[in-house]
Amino acid sequence: METSPFIVVSSREELDSESRLIVDQAEQVSRGAYAPYSRFQVGSAILLEDGTIVSGSNQENAAHPAGMCAERVALYTAASHHPQAFIRKIAVVARHWNGHQLVPVTPCGQCRQVLLEFEERQQRPIEVIMQTHDYQWVKAPSSASLLPFAFTSAALERR
Repeated sequence: METSPFIVVSSREELDSESRLIVDQAEQVSRGAYAPYSRFQVGSAILLEDGTIVSGSNQENAAHPAGMCAERVALYTAASHHPQAFIRKIAVVARHWNGHQLVPVTPCGQCRQVLLEFEERQQRPIEVIMQTHDYQWVKAPSSASLLPFAFTSAALERR
């Protein structure tokens, strides 16, 4: 019998303290999302190896797809401001426009691909924390676990 690599907990309070911290930060930054088209406010927070937290929110644009997801805003900000730092964890949360309750969300395919490249570059897993459709919290052990059969830089190598 195969066991799941994912850890599922019923409430935010059951997450470890670091995970709760970045979930709280992601929730706070989601309020700064610019989402007039989707009306879906997403926040993301990253925990770096040294304890620094970097966050981002989704930023939409009428010239879709010129906007950017919260996860990539946070990842690119971390890479710009902390280029040598290792990313330990990322949390992603969402709410409906001006809503108070979080709603389930997972990184989109494009964000999963970008996360995978960051993970590949640092040669260390990045734990991903998100809320499921039944309002439980999931901790994925790595971005690779979210993207089976991934397209990686190895596919581009000349043989």
